[in-house]
Amino acid sequence: MRNTNELNDTIYKSPWRNVYWFTRNLLNTDQYGAIGKDDDLMNEILSEVTAILFLPNSIPDNEKYTVCMDIIRRKIMTSAKIGTKTINLRENFIVYLEQEIKDSRDLIVFIFTIQYIVQPTNRAIANIPSDDVAFCRNTAENILKSLGRKSVASILSTWDTMGVAGCLNAERLEVVTEFTQLRSNLQAFNLFPRSEFEDNAILTAFVQEFERRAGQKRKSRAGNSLEDVSTFLFNYYGFKSHEKPDHFQTDIEVDKWFKCSDGWSIGISCKRTLRERWKQVSSADGNALSRYKIKEIWHLLTYDKDLSDDKITMLGQQRQVFYLMDNSPRYLSAKEHIGMRDYVRPLSSLVDDIAIEQGITLAKK
Repeated sequence: MRNTNELNDTIYKSPWRNVYWFTRNLLNTDQYGAIGKDDDLMNEILSEVTAILFLPNSIPDNEKYTVCMDIIRRKIMTSAKIGTKTINLRENFIVYLEQEIKDSRDLIVFIFTIQYIVQPTNRAIANIPSDDVAFCRNTAENILKSLGRKSVASILSTWDTMGVAGCLNAERLEVVTEFTQLRSNLQAFNLFPRSEFEDNAILTAFVQEFERRAGQKRKSRAGNSLEDVSTFLFNYYGFKSHEKPDHFQTDIEVDKWFKCSDGWSIGISCKRTLRERWKQVSSADGNALSRYKIKEIWHLLTYDKDLSDDKITMLGQQRQVFYLMDNSPRYLSAKEHIGMRDYVRPLSSLVDDIAIEQGITLAKK
């Protein structure tokens, strides 16, 4: 059963409560300019403030406090140019620190936060990939080398999962590594007593801030999904692509265009599902495609449960072809149907079909 009073004291009264808030505000871009990301500045503050804090007791604590606060002010204010927005943010941060750092104990918490929370978090976040395509590419290459181009369907269906899993594993490696080191540092850091609640407040401050920043990086990776697989396949097999035909306007989201041996073009759209977008897609009728010498539009879909007969037949009549998972019930049904079989193809044949259209002979595998 938790001790509510001790918990409240830890969150609202303990000097260690500020481990979270110092971390948060050292990395706050909008209010304070995220000075905690400037490792050189942080190292200078750490070095000079620590030297004063741990001088012999001949210097009273109140004087150490005065010197250390002057160092922090000077270092922070000289790290930006006068008259810039950055200097105003630095001034805001100084005001904040003066409100929160009242004595040497608060100074120690501030220095601890920089050394054991902010800087390790900076390193950990830097080690997390900004782009999940690298994971996908490496894994896909290994699959193709072993299983050949018939495994393209498997690569398409797992492309997103490969990237997400790879990056999340990288996140886990970093957070576990730094968390373990933080616990070790806490055990060795005994300048003044801490309760178990305070240790937990410190540990969770690190985890909370790490997850916040990792989440931001996760968002920046979003979108590097199926559209990247077409680029990967073209590069891997040496296919040539080109820009969309001049003046061709449509709501179709085409990720890759390639020229056929007869001079006409084919567009490839990589999406998990058509969803409601199919009505917009249908705006590109056969006449519009012919006008710009577009032979077909190929849709690579990894989720086809919402792909109705109406969608297949309506778009198929407009020279739009659906590449579906080989073992998909939707594909197996449509390929046997006289009204739909000309509009569906197995994903495993994609690479061979591109090669045929470009007049290229591929190796056996």
